[in-house]
Amino acid sequence: MPTINKEAVKQFLLSLQDSICQQLEAVDGGATFEEDAWHREPGEKLGGGGRTRVMRNGHVFEQGGVNFSHVAGQQMPASATAHRPELAGRRFEAMGVSLVMHPNNPYVPTSHANVRFFIAEKEGEAPIWWFGGGFDLTPFYPFEQDCHEWHRVAKALCAPFGDEVYAEHKAWCDRYFYLPHREETRGIGGLFFDDLNQWSFEQCFDYIKAVGEGYTQAYLPIVERRKVTPYGEREREFQLYRRGRYVEFNLVFDRGTLFGLQSGGRTESILMSMPPLARWEYRYQPQAGSAEAELQQFLVPREW
Repeated sequence: MPTINKEAVKQFLLSLQDSICQQLEAVDGGATFEEDAWHREPGEKLGGGGRTRVMRNGHVFEQGGVNFSHVAGQQMPASATAHRPELAGRRFEAMGVSLVMHPNNPYVPTSHANVRFFIAEKEGEAPIWWFGGGFDLTPFYPFEQDCHEWHRVAKALCAPFGDEVYAEHKAWCDRYFYLPHREETRGIGGLFFDDLNQWSFEQCFDYIKAVGEGYTQAYLPIVERRKVTPYGEREREFQLYRRGRYVEFNLVFDRGTLFGLQSGGRTESILMSMPPLARWEYRYQPQAGSAEAELQQFLVPREW
């Protein structure tokens, strides 16, 4: 039976949250993250705790959050065991870092990243465990250079784990972050994976370390390059309209959001990913040939 070091995973996730917050504060140059530490007693539906950190009204970021959580329960929600019946009757723990950053400037993309660990245990039986995570980019005014560099970092960090990993996890990301009712992807993708346990525990752990640390390597150069781009009311209105798509995905399709709410998780932390402002417009159509119309060309999977 492999050695499962839950404490090592937790300590890495806590340090990752610290590192990402420090780097995002540095690039913002104004606002800092406010921490809201929370705790639930084991007797509650979902025990555990976490550190929710939120940045608001910064020079670069309008709002964003970087969350750490470590929760445990005596049984999985019915929605989970329906798909994974082997989890029935097992106590479980889930821990992870999840973040979403919503910039002020419409030329700076929204970004999301997540790395997580899950384990379900039962006396006398081998534990069921896996890692998951990834990162993806949602530009409103995309630049080819930014898209290529985002995926170049993703491909490079995957390379030590196998020639096929980037292609598999990129394609998984394209499938997962898809809005079927809109027939478009949420953005230009990146990496997404779940149920990762086919390697040794140590190798799987090394991979989420690479993904977690790779997020800022991929994102911050784009932020630095675009954060001073001039914009006006037209671009701001389009940004708010496209943020509506982000809300649609998170509330209708995102498995993490659904699991958190259905299992009795902390609502404020779960919905931290929502933008502070968004809008919807009936039958909106961008002007043909405009920069807004060009976005649609980027909302289909392609090889970068």
